[in-house]
Amino acid sequence: MKAAVLQLPAIGMSTTKLYHYIRIANKRGVKLLLLGEYLLNSFFKELETTPIAMIKEQSDHHIKVLKELAKQYAITLVVPLVIVKRKQPYKTVVKVAPNSVSYYHQQILIDYTHWNEEKFFANDVVTLRTPMVFNLDGLKFAVMGGFELHFDDLWFFTSLKNVDCVLLPTVSTFESHQRWRELIKSRAFTHNCYILRANRIGEFQEKTYDWRFYGDSLLASPNGEIEDSLADTEELMIVDISHLRVKEARRSWGFKEALNKRL
Repeated sequence: MKAAVLQLPAIGMSTTKLYHYIRIANKRGVKLLLLGEYLLNSFFKELETTPIAMIKEQSDHHIKVLKELAKQYAITLVVPLVIVKRKQPYKTVVKVAPNSVSYYHQQILIDYTHWNEEKFFANDVVTLRTPMVFNLDGLKFAVMGGFELHFDDLWFFTSLKNVDCVLLPTVSTFESHQRWRELIKSRAFTHNCYILRANRIGEFQEKTYDWRFYGDSLLASPNGEIEDSLADTEELMIVDISHLRVKEARRSWGFKEALNKRL
């Protein structure tokens, strides 16, 4: 099936680019479109000083637009959004299908001194559970928040579910370009699945740091190779995801079979 990544800077309340690129994706036969983190909402550091009512207004507006687009163009949209419930913000990935909406609250958030999402968001800190998993056009997808890529326990769940492709919205910045590439390739190879990564572009400046989001949205294959990628500009990347290629990689390398013998 055809999937796509839309690589953008933050777009605020505007929907012009979403409509433009989704029309293009629809004409190319795309069934699933993934966006990076902090595109429809402001970047995390800006949200820290944004009134909660304004965040809610922005996200509610985008949910309405996404529902309309998914239904009109028969496309499934996987989009990070800050969802506000009982005046508390939750870092969430929303799957908007033509006839349904599902929510995945990111389970592990960054908690560094200069970038403390765990302190700001109200996401529960509880025992890990299976990430969002869904079927589309004969393929099984899982959704992880970008930071969650680093944690083996979440990958254990995706292996149990025989996921074909992990959808990974990110907001990678600073000098992490090569590290992210190597980690994504390693995860894709050891689990013999696709990883479709969406990163944002643009900049955010504050007194202490200059946050430059470098793009490099990409597709890693079940054999751990980068099949396609974008540079650091606004662009739509359309890729092919094949269940047969996943089966071939797993049969060839035998990692999952070796584990199954020992369960």
